Order: sequence, then structure tokens, then C-alpha cells
Amino acid sequence: MRHLKFAPSWLRFLITFLLVMGILFRFFNLDGKVYSHDETYTSLRLSGYRITEVKQQIFNNRVISRESFAQFQGVNQQKSLNDTIMNLAKEDPYHPPLYYIIARLWMEIFGNSVTAIRSLSACISLLVFPCVYWLCRELFNVPLSVPGVAMPAAGYAYALMAISPIQLVYAQEAQEYILWLVTILLSSASLLRAMRLESQDKDEPVTEQKRPDLFAIWSIYAVSLAISLYTFIWSPFIAFAHGIYVMSAAKFKLTETVRTYLLASLVGFLAFMPWITIVIGDFFQFLISADKTKMQSSSMPVFPFLMMQLTRIFFDINLSQDNPLNSLITPIFLILVGYSICFLCLTTNYKVWVFLITFIVVPALPLILSSAGGIRLSTEPYFLPAYLGIQITVAYLLATQVYNGSGSRRSIWQIIIVLVIICGLISCKVSSQAETWWNKGMSYGNPQVAQIINQTSSPLLVSDALGNNFGNVLSLSYLLEPKVRFLLVNNQKTPNIPDGFADVFLLNPSDTWRETIEKKYNLKTDIVYSDQYYSVWKFGKYPKLRRRNILINNKLSASL
Repeated sequence: MRHLKFAPSWLRFLITFLLVMGILFRFFNLDGKVYSHDETYTSLRLSGYRITEVKQQIFNNRVISRESFAQFQGVNQQKSLNDTIMNLAKEDPYHPPLYYIIARLWMEIFGNSVTAIRSLSACISLLVFPCVYWLCRELFNVPLSVPGVAMPAAGYAYALMAISPIQLVYAQEAQEYILWLVTILLSSASLLRAMRLESQDKDEPVTEQKRPDLFAIWSIYAVSLAISLYTFIWSPFIAFAHGIYVMSAAKFKLTETVRTYLLASLVGFLAFMPWITIVIGDFFQFLISADKTKMQSSSMPVFPFLMMQLTRIFFDINLSQDNPLNSLITPIFLILVGYSICFLCLTTNYKVWVFLITFIVVPALPLILSSAGGIRLSTEPYFLPAYLGIQITVAYLLATQVYNGSGSRRSIWQIIIVLVIICGLISCKVSSQAETWWNKGMSYGNPQVAQIINQTSSPLLVSDALGNNFGNVLSLSYLLEPKVRFLLVNNQKTPNIPDGFADVFLLNPSDTWRETIEKKYNLKTDIVYSDQYYSVWKFGKYPKLRRRNILINNKLSASL
């Protein structure tokens, strides 16, 4: 493995083809999947309205149409960018404002459609490719047992990321996660670049020409770290991983490089102080909100969760946890990743494998250690740094093995590469055409619920604002037909159901509230849909209801 051959033309063509396919998949069918519970909260934050305002205006025991939600699901004339930032600070301080500022400006140009907001994430995801290329060039540009591996590893890394199903998931999600990934790549690459410039020709004095380059690259690191902190609340763990790497590279001595790194990190965190002050000031509300989220989201035992997510990096056709196919697929990718990590540690300089191992372990470790009752499924995006580290590690293995060794050995690894590529392409094709996917969480079953309701002639959907219902009502409003009407109440008040609706549905009612409604109208309800997150009930044989308040219903009819 002492001589690395240049990539043949067919392989360069293949990598280019995969990049093109990855880009096309990112922009294909952007509005095809359900607009999930979490994404509707993104649109709500962008609108500048607070949750309490929305509840006052639409959860008030009046019949409304789906058009009533539009005001709270995008840019409007009543609220400004300042309202978006202030409401984030008051209600969701653990969501830093950078993505929402960019998204609001984007939607002011391109509108409030699902395609518009998701296209922002798709466009941002294109920045992943040059950033991961830069990161690999810097990472593998150190003495290796396989010289000249930097360019092939970089090529394989961005090719794998182009067709990685888990990358595609977040590239089409109206949330901040793909922007966070870009900031992680940019800060990591700039850190490695700065350290390489610091270590080059150590015996030579720093020239006047070299000093501006060092200052510029450390400035890029400080700025990119601040941007990362303003993008996602988990970014301090990325900075902590960087710190471990810098200290280990300096053999835990306070060298000039370490001092410069600490200064650049301090600048980045000082820039984040205005927002971190808000988070600390609202700390107890943050804990309450986090606890509520924990109660409302599903969890999975640690090992099955990690194995499932490991597989989804390379192959994902939305299989359930108990699908027998998982028992065949998961060990294959576990062996591939395990061998890649061992190969990395045995064949690279310690600066390379320490960086990637800390990148994989440090951001994920707090989630794993705190998961005594299982890892919450809503925390999948927190593992994005681990996914990235694993993909780069596998890319390094493939880049070295496909060019070196005997002809038979290269043939075996070429077959492995082809299989990995086929898995990625199949996954992206299936995902791009699906109505829903595993990352939709509590909104996973909304297409099926919408189909049930849309099939009826004159439907009315009744719900309250407790638990997951608030976001799921907003999510369903994107899928239900204009004929569907909503009757939304606050605090589980008994709804006043007017005449004229042949089919009445209850969205996720508590047993007590459902029994109260049944008793009031002397009707029984039947369950028509149920999953791990919520249930939908329908009045059985629904007779014509007596008008209980003629004046109110006349006003409702006039408004409709």
C-alpha cells in the first residue's frame, strides 16, 4: 500500500454521476412528504406569532376552515422579523435564531409554500459537498501509511454523502439541522487548516506573509463556531470535541497553537453570549419544555436505536424496528463501520483518527449516558456529527482499498463499493417518492388519517390544544381537503357541534373528554386510526344534531 494510483476516468465519472443524482434527489418532490408536527412549529416561529396567540384565535370553540391556519404558517404583514426573534427568545430559547432569520428572509422572497421553505434546506445542503471536500483534504493531508489519499478520500466522502439516505432526510426538512451540519464542517475544516499552518515548518520563524494567513484562518474558525452556536444548541459539544483534539495533538501541553485555539474559541463563545444569557435566564422553563417533549415523544432502547441509525447512514427504506430484514442488514453495515474504524486507527497518523473518533463519540455520548429509559426518537438529529464521522471513515477505507493491493483484492472492494452505492441510490429513490418517513415522528400517520377524513362527504374534525394535538392539527391542515372543517377548543371544553356535518372525528381525545362528549350527544364513538402517538375516533351513526345555539351557528354559517 505504498503507492496510490490515480482514480481512473470511469471512477471520476461515477463520482460526478452520484453528485448529480444526490442534487436531483434533494430537490425532487419537496412537497410530497407530510409537513410534520415539528416543521409546522418552524413555520409558526417564522410567522412571529406566539402559541398562546394562536390558541386564542383558533382554539375557541368555533368552526373554521383550513385557510384560517395560513396566517400562522409563514410570513405575514402583522408580524415582523423582530417578532420572530423575540418569540424564540421567550418561548423556545433552546432554538437559536440564525436559521429562522435566514428562513424568514427566504420566505419573504419565495413565499410560504412547503416547497419554498424546504427548498432552503435543499440549497443549504449543497454547501455540504465543498465543505466535506475541504475537511477531508485537511484531515488526510498528514503523513499516512497510504500517501496521497486526501483527494480520493474527499471524493468518496462527498459521493457517499450525496446518496446517503440520512443526509437526504435532513436536506428536505424545514428545520435547522442541515445548516448545523454545514457549520460543523466549516468550523472543523478551518480548525484543521489553522493547525496545519501552525505546525508547518515549526523550526522556521513565522514570516510576515504567513502571519495574515494564520490570523485569517483562525478568524474563520471563530466566526464559524459562533455561527454554529447560533444555529443549534448542541454545538458546544462540537467545540468540546475540537478542544479534546487540539489538546491531544499538543500532547496536553499549553503550546502556542493551544493558546490561539482557546482565544479563537473564546471569541466564538463571547459572540454567543447574548443568546446564552437568554437560555440561562429561562433555564427552568427550558427544563420544563424539555421534560414535556420527553413525555410526548417515543423512545427506544439504546443499542437497537444506534444499530438502526447506523444502518440508515447507508441504507434506508423506512423499515420498522421489528422487520426481519433488519437482522440481516444491520450486521453487514456494523462490520463495515467497525472494520473502517480499525483500519483508520492502524493506518493513519494519530491526529487523524483522534479527530474522527472524538467527532463520532463526544457529541453522542451525553445522549447515550442520559438514556437510562431509552433514547428519545426526537433526538436523531443530535447524532449528525457521528454520522458525518462514520461516513468519512468509511470513505477513507474505500479510497485506500480500491486503488491498492492485488487485483483480486481491488475487485472485492470494487464490488463492496458498488453495493454501497446501490443501497444509497435505492434508498434515495424510495424516500423521494414516499408520503411519510420515520423522521416525521408523531406525524408519521397523518397521510392515512387525512385519507380517512377526506373520504367522507361532510367532515368535521374536533380537537383540543393539549399535548401533541396542537402541532398535529396544523400538520393535518396541509393534507385535508377544503371541505373539511375544524372545531378546536382549549382546555378540553365540551364542543358545541353544529348541524350539517355527517361525519364528526375526534383527534386524540382523552378518555374523560371523549366520554363527556359521548354523554352530551348520546352517541358512541369508534376508533378509526391509532398509532404510538395518537388516535382518531369517529361518531358512530351520527344523526342530525339539534341546534343548541341558533345565534352562534348563524354567525358561523355567515363567516363560512
